[in-house]
This record gives sequence, C-alpha cells and structure tokens, in this order.
Amino acid sequence: MHQLRTCHLTIVGPINARIAPITRPLPHLYRMSLRIAVIGGGAAGFMAAISAATHAPGAEVLLLEKSDKLLAKVRISGGGRCNVTHACLEPRKLARHYPRGEVFLRKVFAQWGQPDAVRWFKQQGVELKTEADGRMFPVTDDSGTIVDALRGAADALGVSVRTHFPVSSLTPEWGAWMLRTPAGPMHVDRVVVATGGSPKADGLAWLRALGHDVVDPVPSLFTFNLPGEEIRSLMGVVAPQARVRIEGTALESKGPLLVTHWGFSGPAVLRLSAFGARELHARGYRYTVRVAWIGERSAQQIRDHLQAEAAAHPKRQLGNADAMGLPTRLWAFLLARAGLPAEKPLGELGPKQLLRLLDVLTNDPYTAEGKTTFKEEFVTAGGVSLAQVDPTTMCSTLHPGLHFAGEVLDIDGITGGFNFQAAWSTGWLAGRAAAM
Repeated sequence: MHQLRTCHLTIVGPINARIAPITRPLPHLYRMSLRIAVIGGGAAGFMAAISAATHAPGAEVLLLEKSDKLLAKVRISGGGRCNVTHACLEPRKLARHYPRGEVFLRKVFAQWGQPDAVRWFKQQGVELKTEADGRMFPVTDDSGTIVDALRGAADALGVSVRTHFPVSSLTPEWGAWMLRTPAGPMHVDRVVVATGGSPKADGLAWLRALGHDVVDPVPSLFTFNLPGEEIRSLMGVVAPQARVRIEGTALESKGPLLVTHWGFSGPAVLRLSAFGARELHARGYRYTVRVAWIGERSAQQIRDHLQAEAAAHPKRQLGNADAMGLPTRLWAFLLARAGLPAEKPLGELGPKQLLRLLDVLTNDPYTAEGKTTFKEEFVTAGGVSLAQVDPTTMCSTLHPGLHFAGEVLDIDGITGGFNFQAAWSTGWLAGRAAAM
C-alpha cells in the first residue's frame, strides 16, 4: 500500500492574492516510484531496460516495442548464431572498429566495455567462445540462447514488455515526459530511446522536433554489386588476403574477399563499405573497385616469386604454377584476364606478359553499380548527433531525463560483433543513468 505524503504550503503576500489554477494534470507527481520508459525492443533497448531495473529495483520500467518482434536482429545475427561481441578488450583498440563514433565510444567502453558484457552474459548462464577471427558466439551456436538470456533477465527484474506499442512523439512536461501512443498519452519520469537505425531521415523526425541534430542515415555494411563483371561466375571463391580500394579515394581495406553471384563480399569489402558509407552514397554507388588479389605481397615480391619459379621449373605450365595462396579457379580466371593461356610454360613468359599478369594480380579493376545488404543485418550510418549526448550517461545535453542507446545514435561498427557491443554498452549506461 502506498503511503500518503503531506504537503505544506506557505503563502507569502496578501491573503486575498489570486492563485493561478493548474490547468493540466500532473499524474507523475502522485506516483511513489520512478517510472522509466525504454522505446525499442532490440539489443540496446533490452539492455537499457535491464540496467534500469537493476539500478532502481523499485522503479516501474516499461519496454515499448512498436512491432510484435522482440530482439529481431539478435535472432538473425551471425546466421542465427548471434555474434555477441568481439575479443577486443581494450577500449581504445575496440573503438577503432567504428567508422563513426570512435572518440565517443572510447569513453563509453572505459565505463562498461567488452569484459563487462562477457561477464554479464556469463552471470546469466551464457558461456561465449572465441573464433579464430575474434568473433564471439554462445557455445550453443544458437541466437536463441542470447534472446532467452535477455528476456529472462528482463522478466526476473519485473520489466513490463509491451509489443504493438509505437511512440509517435515525446513532449517534455513538468520535469518529466509525455509519450504519445495509440493508447493515449503516457506520463513517465525518464525515457531511453533505443529505436535502432532508420533507413530514412523521416523516421527520426520526432527526435528532430525536440531540437536534436540528426545526421541523415545512409546504409553501412553492404556488399558490392558488379552487374557487368564475369567474375561473378566464381561464386563462392575466397581470396584469403586481398587488398581492396576505391579508385579516386583514400578508401582501402585488407582481408578475405568473397566472390558472390552478385559481386564482392567478405570482411575486406564489408569493412570498406562501412568506412566509405557516406562517400559511396554520395557517388550513387557507382565506382571502380581495384583489387590486389595477394594483398600481403608487393608487385616486386610477386615478380621475384614468379621469376624464381620459372628459373627452377621452366617447363611448368602457368596453370600449374604456385598461385601464392589463391584458389585454383580464381588463378585460372586471372590468367585468362591477363590474356595468358594456362598451358603456357613459365620459362616462355615474356616481360610484357609478366607485366600484364602483375597488373591483374595487384591492380585489378571492377565496375560497381549498386549495393546489396549484408544478409539481413541492416546497419545505418547516421542518427542522433553525438555532440548532443553525454557519453558518461547517454543523456541528451538538451533535455534532462532523455537518454539514447544503440544505433539510433550516429554510431556504427564494422561486422564482427562490434555493433552489438555498442548496443550492450550504451544500453547499460543509459539504463543506469535513467535509474539515478
């Protein structure tokens, strides 16, 4: 049972002074406990709600999701395995994996970073494993393990989860907030916005209405479409250590390159698309991709290798030559691209022919037109400007009691668990601050 509070009113001035009536209801004044609304039922939203309920056990924490799908991106991440985070513990090094938000996230991760996320999941009974490339997954290889942990923690803490519950606007009101919903106005003390990225700027107009600067969203983490290129016939082939750059820019990336039926994918391409998201958008996704297929070797090193092999095995056919780690199908394709028959003996490779082969191996051009979203893991570059958010509390610098978490901010990471780590960290800090 709630206790009644006694209010003492002292009137200074003439006894007959008129007191202006209060013309609007103030329901939040009559609540005995803190009321916190978290908008968005994704990774950041759940972590924010869990953190708020953890730090304010007596608070009423409401998690509001506009659809009927909770933790949708968590379920599909990593091919249904959920790439929870990355095995990068040091905040400064971790923050380098974010094309936008690096400096901001250094401060975030210093407060609640990768080790904290791993520890939290372990406390929920979730053991994580680290793969060779640093990605971390639940040992079950099942994203349902992560979904169950988050939902279980929220339930245990008394978080009230409401689906089909969109919020169309926020209005500051008497030191608290009024949320416009289909069920009518909802009054809360604190708000955490964790609605995720929006494919269009209009989706964030309700935050602009509060005076916040919003960086227009553009796609990040996409693959390169090569509609006119024959290399697409090599679908499934991987160059293990390619160097990829965008002609006419400073954009460059190294790593595995995957040939798909529509073009190029793989870590090297996805990293490049993330760091080049805005520039490639400005180009209308029309540009020339240049590939050094053996990226760890220079042109001179490749020349020396081929000449040494030709001297040792002059009668060996080019098609059977040491491909320096390249798959056989790709090596054959590149030979043809250089106009060299696979049957040609190494010892008969002339200077001009060698130069053509070196050019293909180190500076191979492809015309990109368009993009394709990487699997179903849509990521945007853009969102609420970080200049108006405190990285220690995730609180708006314009409105006390308004916090942000996750991809609604102008933060995005490369593939490999980095976007989820940003969601866990910003969500935890936002929820903690909202509970104070």
